[in-house]
Amino acid sequence: MSRSGDYDAVRADVAAILKKPDWDDGSLGPVLVRLAWHASGTYDAKSRTGGSNGATMRFKPESTDGANAGLEHARAFLEPIKTPARACLEPSKTKHPWISYADLWTLAGVASIEAMGGPKIPWKPGRTDKSPQTVKAADIPPNGRLPDASQGAKHVRDIFYRMGFSDQEIVALSGAHALGRCHTERSGYTGPWTYTPNRFSNQYFVLLTTVQWQKKKWDGPEQYVDPDDELMMLPTDMALIWDPAFEKYVRIYAKDKDAFFRDFAAAFGKLLDLGVPRTKI
Repeated sequence: MSRSGDYDAVRADVAAILKKPDWDDGSLGPVLVRLAWHASGTYDAKSRTGGSNGATMRFKPESTDGANAGLEHARAFLEPIKTPARACLEPSKTKHPWISYADLWTLAGVASIEAMGGPKIPWKPGRTDKSPQTVKAADIPPNGRLPDASQGAKHVRDIFYRMGFSDQEIVALSGAHALGRCHTERSGYTGPWTYTPNRFSNQYFVLLTTVQWQKKKWDGPEQYVDPDDELMMLPTDMALIWDPAFEKYVRIYAKDKDAFFRDFAAAFGKLLDLGVPRTKI
């Protein structure tokens, strides 16, 4: 068992579980990034509700939001890192029962991005968990606050402006789609966004601006594919190149990986801190 506050030890334990040959493309990194993102992206700046504090995705209706389908697996993968070691486990396995779920989920996203070659994300602890015994309905953000992949630019702005993000930050955060893939059994969509779904890069933007995307011919929801039907983009992704204000940043990030990494790190760090009470000095 680690000493309380040893976040570097937690980072190391997250990095140690990422390789998983039987999961998607062989890494838990993308789904842990999605967990951190979705746990934070429910924030409403006007009402100051939602966000990463509280780890409310453990409770309904947030836990059953269609946008969070599959994230029960991500939470389960992280559970052994928090749960105290039992006698049946190897004594060398480090456990961190002192860390809140809210800090664990967001730190896991940060650690995963860095392990997959991404930038160092600014992250501070201090999130607390809502208790199953005392959590109230008002503590849990309603469904519908996360992006709907079937929508266009207006919807994207409505979602992100509600949290307090600019157009530039919206595009930078969308670059997380360099990672992972969609699954028909979860979102209804299928396929990866990039050729390297376990490596953080600006490839998402490069592909958005260079591939001849076309509607996928199938019975599923509207999505777009490359001519070989190996990669896919969602309507919300295509909105970034169809909207001139968004497209400007897409092209900047396609040409300048360093600019993307810098802006993503700042925006993702901001996202993970939404709704977290901080003492001002």
